Amino acid sequence: MNIKSDKRTNLFETVPIPKAVVTLCVPTIISSLVMVLYNLADTYFVGMLNDPVQNAAVTLAGPVLLAFNAVNNLFGVGTSSMMSRALGRKDFDTVHKSSAFGFYCALFCGVVFSLLCTIGKAPLLALLGADDVTTNATSAYMLWTVSCGAVPAILNVVMAYLVRSEGASLHASIGTMSGCLLNIVLDPIFILPWGLNMGAAGAGLATFLSNCVACLYFFVLLHVKRNSTCVCIKPRVFCLQKEIVLGVFGVGIPASIQNLLNVTGMTILNNFTSSFGADAVAAMGITQKIYMVPMYVCMGISQGIMPLVSYNYASGNRKRMKSSIVFSGCISVGFITAAALFFFVGADGVVRFFMDNASIIGFGVRFMRGFCLGLPFLCMDFLAVGVFQALGYGKKALVFAIMRKIVLEIPALFLLNALFPLYGLAYAQFCAEFVLAVAAVVELLLIFKNADRKTEELEDV
Repeated sequence: MNIKSDKRTNLFETVPIPKAVVTLCVPTIISSLVMVLYNLADTYFVGMLNDPVQNAAVTLAGPVLLAFNAVNNLFGVGTSSMMSRALGRKDFDTVHKSSAFGFYCALFCGVVFSLLCTIGKAPLLALLGADDVTTNATSAYMLWTVSCGAVPAILNVVMAYLVRSEGASLHASIGTMSGCLLNIVLDPIFILPWGLNMGAAGAGLATFLSNCVACLYFFVLLHVKRNSTCVCIKPRVFCLQKEIVLGVFGVGIPASIQNLLNVTGMTILNNFTSSFGADAVAAMGITQKIYMVPMYVCMGISQGIMPLVSYNYASGNRKRMKSSIVFSGCISVGFITAAALFFFVGADGVVRFFMDNASIIGFGVRFMRGFCLGLPFLCMDFLAVGVFQALGYGKKALVFAIMRKIVLEIPALFLLNALFPLYGLAYAQFCAEFVLAVAAVVELLLIFKNADRKTEELEDV
């Protein structure tokens, strides 16, 4: 195949590292921040109702929405890694088949996810920690975001991964951002008394419509660029070729398990918090979403460089691969440390902005300061996992996921809540991320050492 995307291959091969990283990461970061902004918009506009029950509903449904990422990562991360590595080898047939496989599997899983959550709604609500006070509001929110919205929510993210895999970060981000920005516009209309006055259900409806628009953008984009893009979603291209299935699942399954473990951790956290009342749940939800701002920046960097790392690894340019990782790590650590200091010092004002309620502010300030301690270490964990996924090291990513949640964070939640009821919960992530940051640095140094050795072997030949 004759590539009509020379600019993208130049981006991977010859553009200076800082410019290449910025070109790939900035749109991804902006997209991530807009996604956080729309999550914060739900919290902000629902908070304007000054009804902790409505705010708690959005928080309690959070683990289910986070579970979407299990499918997103399985077929988004797994497929994009497979595609970028195939591009590095100039194996365009694998690129086409991988993209079709990832798309249709994501579609199928979205339908199944929606049906299961709808049929098992009652036990699911109980598992999430909803009680007699919060059940109705949580159920109304999940009607739109899960029962109706699982398919567009999943497809929108997976298609962004597919488009980003060939270096088109800007288009991937525009697609995601189009839905997020529409959500921000629709939220007050559907939530507030002067509009449709739907409360948390209105936030869910706005999210559903916004994800549908984002999906529409990607379908139009792929149709317009059908003669130049390597992404293919034609039904006839879909196949269950062994190499493609194993390649996608090898990276995607560990990434998916990582998100399922995140859901488990959040569910445990919300269940512990819910025993202290709706105010505590609302405060935890607000602080978690504020905390997502710097977290998603680092996630955007780690995801943004994945195509660059995958491509250069597959093409044998280990030196360029190493330089891109080091440069990205320096940016991540510098930014997130500054953000952690800002949120730690300004916790009161930040929480107050979302809900001016003395009880919620009191809870929120203490939660916020606990979460901030883990931020500087979180970015190294994210960077290492992103590199593992880019290189196809699914087992290493899985080990980190198990360490983060099962070995470190979840036991810390039980222990710290027993020692320091409620307030100890916010420090569990710090305990986990500190250990993982040390492990991440060690693993990255080993990868660099191996890359240097292979470069020397090639130079000797």
